[in-house]
Amino acid sequence: MPKAMVSVGGQPLLWHVVTRLRAAGFTRIVVNVHHFAEQIIDYLVANDNFGLDIRISDESAQLLDTGGGIKHALPLLDTASPVLIHNVDILSNADLVALYHRAAATKVDALLLVSKRHTKRYLLFDEEYILDGWTNIETGQVRSPYPSLDIDSMKHLAFSGIHVLSPTVLPLFSSMPQRFGIIDFYLQFCHQCAFIGYEQPDLHLLDVGKFESLDEAEKFL
Repeated sequence: MPKAMVSVGGQPLLWHVVTRLRAAGFTRIVVNVHHFAEQIIDYLVANDNFGLDIRISDESAQLLDTGGGIKHALPLLDTASPVLIHNVDILSNADLVALYHRAAATKVDALLLVSKRHTKRYLLFDEEYILDGWTNIETGQVRSPYPSLDIDSMKHLAFSGIHVLSPTVLPLFSSMPQRFGIIDFYLQFCHQCAFIGYEQPDLHLLDVGKFESLDEAEKFL
């Protein structure tokens, strides 16, 4: 089955994300599908799209990764307004309304929900939470458009998989390949765009991306 249909607390992960988005006031949702796509489509139809305008971005021919998926879905989005991106395998108490309105009010090119949780890979931010690079602390790899970046002075924060893109930055996706990760996009353009990290106080977040995390997810809910 697709990851979106894995059950946690008696409901698919997709249910958890869609109902949270609906509760936050979002009315149009684009769902990208690839692996066993028909299961997701049939589930949405059976639930009458949860009373929302839900559109399908079909990646059945090729999985396009977290950045390519956004690029492929652009024709289905309202690109005149900020776009909230939410990975389906993320459970959290994130205040989606506050995050969206903060992105719109501050007029940043992208607002990334981040936290201090333990991981191997971190985004690197300066004192003003401006994105300057990325590192893998296990391998020591560093990626940044700034060759002399002092990573020890940077804030090391983990990306949540939840972020808001401004309409101003969406045209830049045309210069990217068909398939790419969203972090590649952020690192390629962070020297010319305002990509800002945001730490929500008392954020609780769980990545349910692996089978062994399902028991933890039940407790998390």
